[in-house]
Amino acid sequence: MCSNKTSLTYRDAGVDIDAGNRAVELMKESVKRTYTPGVVGDLGGFGGLYSLAGHSMSDPMLVSGTDRVGTKLRLAIMMDKHDTIGQDCVAMSVNDILVQGATPLFFLDYIAVGKLDPVKVAGIVRGVAEACEESGCALLGGETAEMAGFYDNDDYDVAGFAVGIVDRPKLITGESIKAGDVILGLPSSGVHSNGFSLVRKIVFDHKQLSIDTEIPEFGKTLGEELLTPTRLYPKAVLPLIEQELVKGMVHITGGGFYENIPRVLPKGVTAEVDVTTWPRLPVFTKLQEWGNVAWPEMYRTFNMGIGMILIVDQNDVETVKENLGNRGEAVYEIGRIVSGDGPVVLKGAEFDA
Repeated sequence: MCSNKTSLTYRDAGVDIDAGNRAVELMKESVKRTYTPGVVGDLGGFGGLYSLAGHSMSDPMLVSGTDRVGTKLRLAIMMDKHDTIGQDCVAMSVNDILVQGATPLFFLDYIAVGKLDPVKVAGIVRGVAEACEESGCALLGGETAEMAGFYDNDDYDVAGFAVGIVDRPKLITGESIKAGDVILGLPSSGVHSNGFSLVRKIVFDHKQLSIDTEIPEFGKTLGEELLTPTRLYPKAVLPLIEQELVKGMVHITGGGFYENIPRVLPKGVTAEVDVTTWPRLPVFTKLQEWGNVAWPEMYRTFNMGIGMILIVDQNDVETVKENLGNRGEAVYEIGRIVSGDGPVVLKGAEFDA
């Protein structure tokens, strides 16, 4: 029998605790800048603490949402650019809880890596923190997991969840939506974080383009356009929610218009959307052209330039438009709520039989 007396360490197994500690030190200042009055304690505890003492509501409710960036991360890894992907992670959850009328309170992230690079992880977290600041919520905590042998050294995944608060009487459920209500659309910043499996299939497999390819219609490289972070909507929408001007909201994510709009509609009504009422971003025109993608598939997969939908009473339309316009926010009147239980109807030359 042979005896092997070599003393193994966690680092020998691929996990560097010192690198993890270094990453925490690098991200501390970014995280602290997000702290709001409700935050209790400091970074480094086993759990994040948040006090609700300052919220005077008749029936406060917490609203939570969770998501991940998805395969858009592959582009960030290919470009070795990691400082904006955190905004995608925050936006996917914060925008989701916003549609129910919730004011974001705090966010927690989860980053899993093959090999921990403290500077790279700190850059990712910096993007998360900046998005939290813009959304008015605290980055309350998170987890960085070094998973040697599970992920390749350069690979990583980013996920997180947001928690917000709303007074139950002001909860946005969509139940009061009726025929005659107006559908308003707030523009997206680009592809956001949905449909990237199809995007990658089109640009890399089908067209065999490089991320460094200059696309004249974009005024930038393909990679730069596709990595444009998901827009954050709290600043634009919360003032409208506070004035109770919104009957229903829809975050256009995976499933596009066809799958997401029905989620907020009560029985007996459906939506008619005129796709000619807002400017189509060049990225969607090129993706459709490059992949010869059917238009219904485009509107089922992508946001097509509209990232958030507001459904408002026809008597409040001008008030909402004026409110948004005074704050420099673009808004488009894109459709109507009509009687019926059928699927969402999209109108425009692309859909004319």
